[in-house]
Amino acid sequence: MEAGRLAATREGPAVGGRRVVAGVSGGPGSLTALHRAADEARLRGAELWAVLAWQTPGGGPAARGSCACAPYPEYRDAAAARLRDAVVTAFGRGGPGVRMTAQIVRGTPRAVLVDAVRDADDLLVVGAGRRGRPLGALWPSVARHCLAKAPCPVLVVPPNPLEAQLHTVRRRNAWHLPLDARELAG
Repeated sequence: MEAGRLAATREGPAVGGRRVVAGVSGGPGSLTALHRAADEARLRGAELWAVLAWQTPGGGPAARGSCACAPYPEYRDAAAARLRDAVVTAFGRGGPGVRMTAQIVRGTPRAVLVDAVRDADDLLVVGAGRRGRPLGALWPSVARHCLAKAPCPVLVVPPNPLEAQLHTVRRRNAWHLPLDARELAG
């Protein structure tokens, strides 16, 4: 796996080298998880690591990392921009208020996040994601994989209630169904 580091936000010392690692995809669930990870880092006096996994599309040799060719720079740059945007969206220009390192790593989110945590003193924070039964049976969630394989505690953050309502609106828009606001309030 190839790692790339972005400009890190440094605010205050981390105590004892402890880390809170947050998986970031840029979606609403990962932004909620990133906020929770910052809160946990603040409570523990730990450093926050925001980690985004990226792959080349199509699953070719460069995506699997089995070829000696260099990864496509445009995909790496797009991943770096997505991570920067996620951090700015989550915390604004002021940052999270804790010492933070933002990192992009080439690989699958499942493998990258499990590899990112070093020992039992770390905490891994991921969003719960949204998977239905058919997709969940074929491809288990990142959260479930991390719970099974990570060498440290894993905090799975449920989606924000507003995210669930947004999902309902998007689903109805995709099917061109009328939306009744009373369904969202209940």
